[in-house]
Amino acid sequence: MKSTVEHLNPTRVKLTVEVPFDELGPNFDKAYKTLAGQVKVPGFRPGKVPARILDARVGRGAILSEVVNDAVPVKYGQAVSENAITPLGQPDIEVTKIEDGEVLSFTAEVDIRPEITLPEFGEIAVTVDNVEVTEADIDEQVDALRDRFAVTTVVERAAADGDLVTIDLRATIDGEELADATADGLSYRVGSGDLVDGIDEAITGLSAGESATFTTQLVAGDHADEDAEVTASVLTVSERVLPEVDEDFAQEASSFDTVEELRADLAEKIQRVKNQQQGAQARDKVLDALLEATDIPVPEGVAQAEFEGREHDIVHNLGHDEEALAAWLVEQGQTKEELDQELKAASAIAVRTQLLLDAMAEVTGVGVSQEEFTERVIFNAQRFGVSPDEYFKRLQEANQLGAVFADVRRGKALAHAVQLAKVTDEDGNVLDVAALFGFEAVDEEDFDDEDSTFVADDETEDDVIDAAEDSESDDADDSTEETKA
Repeated sequence: MKSTVEHLNPTRVKLTVEVPFDELGPNFDKAYKTLAGQVKVPGFRPGKVPARILDARVGRGAILSEVVNDAVPVKYGQAVSENAITPLGQPDIEVTKIEDGEVLSFTAEVDIRPEITLPEFGEIAVTVDNVEVTEADIDEQVDALRDRFAVTTVVERAAADGDLVTIDLRATIDGEELADATADGLSYRVGSGDLVDGIDEAITGLSAGESATFTTQLVAGDHADEDAEVTASVLTVSERVLPEVDEDFAQEASSFDTVEELRADLAEKIQRVKNQQQGAQARDKVLDALLEATDIPVPEGVAQAEFEGREHDIVHNLGHDEEALAAWLVEQGQTKEELDQELKAASAIAVRTQLLLDAMAEVTGVGVSQEEFTERVIFNAQRFGVSPDEYFKRLQEANQLGAVFADVRRGKALAHAVQLAKVTDEDGNVLDVAALFGFEAVDEEDFDDEDSTFVADDETEDDVIDAAEDSESDDADDSTEETKA
């Protein structure tokens, strides 16, 4: 087989492949065997029809078509390997010549990962917000604790904002009571806005035994979006009493004996949260700086696929209903053209980011262990509210195991770069990003990223995914326990 590669642009190539017929022997054998099992010829048992009889019965063209369909994908893969290119997406293949007994020729155009020259990570510098734990921050958390331990007491007065009331609701349209808009003994906190528009204004100022009627638009049921007359009758009014902040409260709400110890613990927790937020801000700013400092050509086909995926998600969430899409666009204050422009811009950024992080992962030698892969699967499963086994099965069925692996690898590559970048706060203090995230510190001398370009390496990915696929359910359960621990 002979193959050549032509670079159409930095992100797309054209492969030209010529395959001598003497290399297609196994493909002809397979084609004849397949057709022999499908064609019934008098005097021959199924699967035993000679090749010359099949040529005469089904035609040489059918045989060649079967051979081409079987051989081209395999020969394309060989050409990709021989020319050391990394395809992105499916190729556009065109068979250009079939000379029976001589040669099969075809071309394949495909998007590829572009060469990316990375900047020195240590030269990236970003500034993040200062971190300060104020007394107001601590007071806010104390108030949240007080709210959790508040008690309610029935009072003989009119309902006010923040009170808990018990109410009966009746809704009518043209004098007809709506069964699906009726409720008895409903508990509701005045001012929460959790029911229908106008309810808070109607019941504020009402005492037990009093009622008020107002007009509102229903939000659910058979009459959703229709105007109805709603009568709210107040049965009871209860006020929430917050506990005093004293030693009794500290002991009830926490494991501490004094308010001072409780506030100190809250301050420490707030500090940790703000440190993580500061670290996340550093991560995002370093990524933005790397994208700005790196020339990353965007493969057109990949960006188009990303755009179509994002567009499909929106349409799918709206039930593939054009009227619903039009109404949603009105709510967003956008035209379809403006939405498309926004999605295309976001798609281009997403593709550039993935290509950048993949290149960084390759240059820095970042790997993903089976434990890290499993932890991400478990984490994602918890987010989607399914068991790790069920989530893993879905990934297998959708052929998305590699995507999870890539996400973990990209995240580690970015964390690596953030640690090597210079991150300072607004006061000019250089931050220890590794300490913020709890990472093991890395040294820039551990690798050399000068003039480095991305070359795909799927061996580690295959090892991790194969190991994960071979693991038993009880192994997944053990991993869950380890992660929780």
